[in-house]
Amino acid sequence: MHENFIIQDLFIYPIKSLGGIRLNEAKVEERGFQFDRRWMLVDPQGLFLTQRTHTQMALLQVELGETGLIVFDKSNPQEILQIPYQQISDQEIEVEIWDDKVIGNIVDPSLDTWFSEKLGMPCHLVKMPESTHRKVSPKYAVNDESVSFADGMPYLILGQESLNDLNSRLEKPVPMDRFRPNIVFSGGQSYVEDSWKKIRIGGVKFQVVKPCARCVLTTIDQETGFQGKEPLKTLAGYRTIGNKVFFAQNMVALETGTIKIGDQIIVES
Repeated sequence: MHENFIIQDLFIYPIKSLGGIRLNEAKVEERGFQFDRRWMLVDPQGLFLTQRTHTQMALLQVELGETGLIVFDKSNPQEILQIPYQQISDQEIEVEIWDDKVIGNIVDPSLDTWFSEKLGMPCHLVKMPESTHRKVSPKYAVNDESVSFADGMPYLILGQESLNDLNSRLEKPVPMDRFRPNIVFSGGQSYVEDSWKKIRIGGVKFQVVKPCARCVLTTIDQETGFQGKEPLKTLAGYRTIGNKVFFAQNMVALETGTIKIGDQIIVES
């Protein structure tokens, strides 16, 4: 008997480490969903910025407008920043994200002023041009894939039942946004995604390549920016392998196409 796995939520995070967006359908591209982590904030030296060290980034929410991204501060939603989708300056900068150094384009120096004020430090907003190919680690790549400014992999999938199991162990349950998945599905047993290798969603095939190691970002409340110890402390008690805590699975897309909420996941291997 086939288990019924249904797409429950689809998320993108257009500007790395800022608030995510739930979509009804998403366009599958090689380096991640369309618009997912194609923009990133970096310090003046080009080093990427995340909530790990700047928790206030959680308070900056992003939305998709008709002509561009809309960014606002959750504590002052009236103050809106608009970033046209195609906008970039001629100014290229080498940006550093984990072990990778690639070329990004500064979007607009006037936007840098807004973000610098919000973060309380000088920074640049950069966009990944199509000409930049940040390669997935050869250890996990299937077809020499490139990835966006995501931590390392184009796609992250997590079952609702896995979060339910974690929450059953916590004094105070945490929402899905702590884990920043791209694809959330309902159905099956908790952690069933750990056993998957190849899956098909709608007409699009994906390969599950490695479990996702979790960090302190999971401990930051996305509504307040407040950082605690959970759920990482509890997860570490039963999801540690070696010295890493794993929760959710990383994937690469083997095809392009569109997937939507309500699509069934067919597990092929």
